[in-house]
Amino acid sequence: MNELRVDDLLLAVRFSSRRKTLQITVDRDGSLIVTAPTGTDASRLTGFVREKQFWIYKKLAEKAELERTIARKEFINGEGFLYLGRSYRLKIVDTQDEALKLVAGYFCLRKDALPRARETFIRWYSERGRVWLADKVREHAQRMEVAPADVRVQDLGYRWGSCGKGNRVYFHWKTILLPRPIAEYVVVHELVHLHEPHHTPAFWRRMERVMPDYERRKKMLLLRAADVEAH
Repeated sequence: MNELRVDDLLLAVRFSSRRKTLQITVDRDGSLIVTAPTGTDASRLTGFVREKQFWIYKKLAEKAELERTIARKEFINGEGFLYLGRSYRLKIVDTQDEALKLVAGYFCLRKDALPRARETFIRWYSERGRVWLADKVREHAQRMEVAPADVRVQDLGYRWGSCGKGNRVYFHWKTILLPRPIAEYVVVHELVHLHEPHHTPAFWRRMERVMPDYERRKKMLLLRAADVEAH
């Protein structure tokens, strides 16, 4: 079974031999995922979803409201763009040696790069993010007793990070827009996944040992998501 429909809700179903309990996740794009122990039958899954229906509808409504408030960025003088939690105003300039630079508190975008401004910003964020995030991974990996093989920055859709085959760690390029403490939470979260693949109680216990204030940072991440999504 890959999908489960309960009334007007469609959920992707994922089974795991490591799970002991059922869990529902509302992804950042509004998609629903129910994770269950291997062998869980359809009737138990359906009953669990019905128990959680009010919570699911509430979360979906919150996401819908959030999306309505997000304004698409315009590449005009004075528009604000985030970098490590701080907003910098955009300045369109006639000439400079690079298409985009952060200079004296301004994002300076060369005029001839305007037609591909979004791609230029994404490339800039990705390059800076690769350096900053790799440094944070190195900073935490040794004390957490993990050895990620590589750090990559790319568009991960609606995920902040993920762990791939061979202990590769991936981060969304938008992570570098977040304030430093929140971006660091994303880093530690993914490194903990190298020990604990799923969000089990053991995962969160390890998170607390590594980052005692992780719950506060996690809540901050949810609050700042709307600002980042506008980019």
